[in-house]
Amino acid sequence: MHALLRPLFAFFLHIGGFGLVILGVLDSSFFFLPFGNDLLLVVLVARHHGYLPLYVLAASLGSATGVLLLDLVCRKGGEEGLKKMVSARRINYLKKKMSQSAAVPLIVACLAPPPFPFTAVIAAASAFQYPKMRLLAYVLGTRAVRFTLIGLAAMTFGRRILRIANSPQFIWFIVGFSTLCIVGSALSILRWVRLSRSR
Repeated sequence: MHALLRPLFAFFLHIGGFGLVILGVLDSSFFFLPFGNDLLLVVLVARHHGYLPLYVLAASLGSATGVLLLDLVCRKGGEEGLKKMVSARRINYLKKKMSQSAAVPLIVACLAPPPFPFTAVIAAASAFQYPKMRLLAYVLGTRAVRFTLIGLAAMTFGRRILRIANSPQFIWFIVGFSTLCIVGSALSILRWVRLSRSR
């Protein structure tokens, strides 16, 4: 596993901004990749401070594209489809929050780190027919703020981050983290396949 994942992480580092777009799409749609884009952004910015605006744009566009894919499925399924992926208690809570002001839970979901239920909030907004363009605008804008803050932190602590990134402990952390993401993604995809079949 170590021999497979280390070159994979190196590949995403090598393609830079495109790697952020790809991970952003995957993480914000049907895959389970918590902190994947954040980690890649941190290492990229720590290496190349001057590319911070480009990296922020790439990560934000990737995230918005992933949300668009998620929206296509959840908007079509509506509230009935949402009931098959989220508990009734959480649906009621989200419905109440969305009816008061949908902007607040959307902004919090886009800014907050895992384990905040980002996917559940986006799915609820789409299922309750929140305007698509407004949803994408919130995601793009607030994700840009989040990634900018992460990038500025990477610039401040860049040398320390690079030392950590080159350590054996970090490599093993990436191996364990990637294994968790693979299992989580498989379960997430299985859930979405079952949901589409049930329709």
